[in-house]
Amino acid sequence: MEMVRAILRPNSIDKVVCALEEAGFFSMTKMNVFGRGKQKGIRIGEVQYDELPKTMLMFVVNGRDTQRLINTITKVANTGNFGDGKIFISPVDAVYTIRTGESGL
Repeated sequence: MEMVRAILRPNSIDKVVCALEEAGFFSMTKMNVFGRGKQKGIRIGEVQYDELPKTMLMFVVNGRDTQRLINTITKVANTGNFGDGKIFISPVDAVYTIRTGESGL
């Protein structure tokens, strides 16, 4: 199992979530976050914004589904401009459902 964290532009989230649902990825966690990448924020006129609003989507998927999830996200969220986002992949050793105590997805 792997955890996929995608940090994306907030204006792309609705389209990304719809595409993920169509691809069969229904379970996710969504959070509003702030951050910056290599561009160190953005300057508009004389105002410097050091951190920009982003939305983070988190998933835990079977390893065989990871690349399909990544492909779906990048296909929809890619504008070709700086700030489209990043995707991070981490191994997951175990998952437990609190209500039942069952392990696994």
